[in-house]
Amino acid sequence: MKYATIPKTELRVSQICLGSGDFGATVPRKETFALLDAFVAAGGNFIDTAHVYSDWIPNTKSTSEKTIGYWMRDRGMRHDVVIGTKGAHPLLTSMNKSRLSHDDIETDILESLEYLQTDSIDLYWLHRDDTAIPVGEIIDVLNEQVGKGHITHFGCSNWKFSRIQEALDYASRRGIQSFVANQPLWSLATADMDAIPDKTLAGMDDEGIAFHKRTGMAVVPYSSQAHGFYSKLEAKGADAISEGDKKTYLSEANIQRLPRVQKLAQQYGVSVNDIALAYLTNQPFVTVPVVGCKTLEHLQSSLAAADLTLTPEELAYLDAG
Repeated sequence: MKYATIPKTELRVSQICLGSGDFGATVPRKETFALLDAFVAAGGNFIDTAHVYSDWIPNTKSTSEKTIGYWMRDRGMRHDVVIGTKGAHPLLTSMNKSRLSHDDIETDILESLEYLQTDSIDLYWLHRDDTAIPVGEIIDVLNEQVGKGHITHFGCSNWKFSRIQEALDYASRRGIQSFVANQPLWSLATADMDAIPDKTLAGMDDEGIAFHKRTGMAVVPYSSQAHGFYSKLEAKGADAISEGDKKTYLSEANIQRLPRVQKLAQQYGVSVNDIALAYLTNQPFVTVPVVGCKTLEHLQSSLAAADLTLTPEELAYLDAG
């Protein structure tokens, strides 16, 4: 397993981050523990969760965080893993109402600490943004939480790059902490963001690539395998892809990438999924893709990409031929 240090932090994380959106819910606790055990045994140490994960299932609340907390306590693993959790997400019943006030952020953090059974969160992410709130107010709240010892570092997810830059500038002027990482939707398969119903999401684009090259800020992308787009396309063609993913990913440009992905996969003796993940892990700035695995087989497949090195020429080849 390769590792990377997130710039401006002491966090040394595995090159692959384990996502946990289904942990404790559609992936029962026993199977979740087995996945976490296997991940750590393979050298993984970076776990991504969120306060809202599983809340879309009736009669559940923060099940992912709770399950990870039980696992860390049972295995005595808290000091062996880097925990990132996200908060300040709108209520699922009122997605149009942001939850980025001081009290919203603090309430979510305190509940996450309780559910994860820990005294501090290594990397705390704001799950959404609200451009109506001055960015300085948000950064001040997060620094207050750092001062209280509740969180160590913080990042943002689904924020526009102009807003992230505002946050960096604000913190720099005041000599305080700012975002150390960004979590956008990003994979080798370019997403059509206009086709995604949830308009609160933000994806990587050319502006974002330029931003991260300039700032060196780390990226921890979600949907890093585009829901297995290239594996499904290779195995069974477009019929294997869900209707939602067809709208998001089934473009001519993405289809034309498949032969190039297959060529490199054959050259390196790996799967197309490995190449898709290696495209991210070999970017010119620290990039640690989140993989949402539900089975040990899927986990092992994803972990293989961590040790694969692609050249800048190969990345350009995957992009545009």
